[in-house]
Amino acid sequence: MYRVRLLPLLFSLSVMTTTLADTESMRTQANIHAEIDRTVWRPFKEAFETLNGQALNQVYDSEVLRVTSAGIDTRNRFKLSNLSRFDGNRQRGDSIKLDFWFDSRQTSETNSYEVGFFKIGITSVSGDLETHYGQFHIVLKNQGDKWKIIQDWDTTTIAGEPIDEQIFRRKSPARF
Repeated sequence: MYRVRLLPLLFSLSVMTTTLADTESMRTQANIHAEIDRTVWRPFKEAFETLNGQALNQVYDSEVLRVTSAGIDTRNRFKLSNLSRFDGNRQRGDSIKLDFWFDSRQTSETNSYEVGFFKIGITSVSGDLETHYGQFHIVLKNQGDKWKIIQDWDTTTIAGEPIDEQIFRRKSPARF
């Protein structure tokens, strides 16, 4: 008789424990994403929009694997390019607006693999707008007190088709 009443109670406790564990896991993941957003993505976006190459380079690890259609950079040459590109933008009087959204974020306490789409708008001093779209794949590593980008890959095409405004509009840009 007690066994019959005890089984539903044990089942309920099991479900509650699993649900609490799942909720705790989601809360932890949400907290980690908020920390990454605060320490990596907000400074990344601000660095682009203020044309600050040094600030942009600070979100990257000292040893980064950077991959583009031009090849693989394991010697941080792209960091020098960040500095010179933003210097050129400032000298020409350009302004930059960066928007992006996440398609997926696979995150643990120490690593995060983040995939998304970006839109970069460069407005010249004369008001002409040049827009670039792409997809990014970023690997982040928690290095104790801060997250750093350790791998950065992006492309402007998917299966040979250019990424455009229509693809970018599938989701709203992230807000920090």
